[in-house]
Amino acid sequence: MKVAYAYPWDLVGDPAAAERIAGLGVEAVALAASYHATRAATPYHPAHRVLEVPHSAFYLPVRPEAWGTLVPASPTWTPPDAYLRARDTLTAAGLKVLAWTVLTHNSHLGTAHPDLVTRNAFGDRYSHALCPAHPDVVDYCERLVREILTLGEPDGLVLESCGPAGFPHQNTHEKTAGADWTGVLADLLSLCFCTACAPRHPEGVRRLVEQAVDEAAPLASMAEALGESAEAVRAVRVELSAHLRARLIAVAREVAPGTPITLHATPDPWATGAFAALPYGEAGVDVLVGNCWGDPAGDAERLARLAAMTQPGQRVGAYVLALPPRPADAAVLAEQLAAYAKAGATEFHLYHAGLASPARLAALREALSR
Repeated sequence: MKVAYAYPWDLVGDPAAAERIAGLGVEAVALAASYHATRAATPYHPAHRVLEVPHSAFYLPVRPEAWGTLVPASPTWTPPDAYLRARDTLTAAGLKVLAWTVLTHNSHLGTAHPDLVTRNAFGDRYSHALCPAHPDVVDYCERLVREILTLGEPDGLVLESCGPAGFPHQNTHEKTAGADWTGVLADLLSLCFCTACAPRHPEGVRRLVEQAVDEAAPLASMAEALGESAEAVRAVRVELSAHLRARLIAVAREVAPGTPITLHATPDPWATGAFAALPYGEAGVDVLVGNCWGDPAGDAERLARLAAMTQPGQRVGAYVLALPPRPADAAVLAEQLAAYAKAGATEFHLYHAGLASPARLAALREALSR
């Protein structure tokens, strides 16, 4: 299976978009049903070339009766039913449509509900990161999945940010790089000490984090940073992801029993962000997709670890970057796809059909045809 990723605004208002994507040689499109704030290039759209998306939004009609404490926002930069319109054009072009669902990454709701977001050891809030230790956050994610499956009737469900988010965030005018909080220090700053998470951690963990960050300690691992508390802290994070995942899988199987579920996942137990920590596998989903935006050898190793976790019938997907810093070179891309397939990937998830230049789409089309 070859899956191109796209936003609703890539298709709504562009009558050529669906056929252009189908021409890549893909069978399906992962279409954003809920997505975070961004500023997106739209190199093909007849009405604009750059689109400002100032806040997270839900791209299906927001029915007030369907929501609880957390209610998603509708877009103003594209029609409120943009997902449905885009879905119909893709279906007419012979493509399957998967509902690309961003869960805990939501700065709009995090800003409106600051008591429900991740807080680091210093008490700083991360407004983009809804913390799934709070029942209201889990309830929102369940309702989000339910509404997408009910109203959107997709051919598949793609779950992104299905767990705690942390310090790394490509925010507007991000100004954090100079602090040199990389590697282990960024992971330490991703540990949550909100009112729901803090009591779950062993005593003294907060102080260990504060000390390591303030001293900019050259730490090799989280185990070195947290000592005998490391395993307990790791278990907290993994359990939050597992609990949220179980609830969402249950909702999806109840609402649309035959709909395939794809999970953006990583075997790294300390992971935060779009690819949820999955050190032990997940039998309840159909496809595990690993990130392939870094060093190709490391990406292939990550895919192989995911493949080793799969159950009979499960598939592994490679989330392949067709944007910078990758070159617009079909030969290079084809070589990477071959390496990912050798590592166990049987699906290619291609990012991104709406953002890539004509030269990049041409390279992608040629690489897929090889």
